[in-house]
Amino acid sequence: MMVFFTPCCAKRDPAVRWLVGLLFGCWLALGGSALAADKSVVRHAAIRAVPQGYVLDADADIFLNPTLEDALTKGINLYFLLELEITRPRNWWLDEDIAEPVRKMRIYYHLLLRRYVVESGYTTRTVATLGEALAMLGRVDDWQVLERGALRTGEHYEARLRLRLDTSKLPRPLSIGAVTGDKWEMVTPWYGWSFDAPAAAPSASSSQPLP
Repeated sequence: MMVFFTPCCAKRDPAVRWLVGLLFGCWLALGGSALAADKSVVRHAAIRAVPQGYVLDADADIFLNPTLEDALTKGINLYFLLELEITRPRNWWLDEDIAEPVRKMRIYYHLLLRRYVVESGYTTRTVATLGEALAMLGRVDDWQVLERGALRTGEHYEARLRLRLDTSKLPRPLSIGAVTGDKWEMVTPWYGWSFDAPAAAPSASSSQPLP
């Protein structure tokens, strides 16, 4: 008498394949979301002297994932923080913290005007497309970060800059964690550089000729 056995996994093969396919799809989705987030980056930043002190100029490429884009079109305001840290290295002690200024920015879609509104510092502008709004958000000109005399001319300093979504400003159900995961996050890697403090720019009054 011959007895034949059918492996149990053979009967479950379609279910196993479906489960594997589902897990693979989730992995691709998560990977795609991570790649989208990784695209946001600070491309350039520099500090220069002006008569009032020192200002920062910077450029950043900003990309939003589909969840954040959809939130904008539904009228949710997205707040961003531009964070700068300036330190002075010291050989025999901890680095000296010079300043940690933060610039608050906001972008939202005006449902009546059907235009994107970008608020950065004391400036408010409107544009027609999301691409234009993100480009405007990523461009920083003449942001005063230090008062006159805050840096020692010729001294070596280090700085780093990043831009991130301020999740604490999201509507309450989102900010307290009702929605989790990377879909409600956007942060650039830190962009670091070093510089020697430039000489203070002459003030307008000092440049006037004497009578």
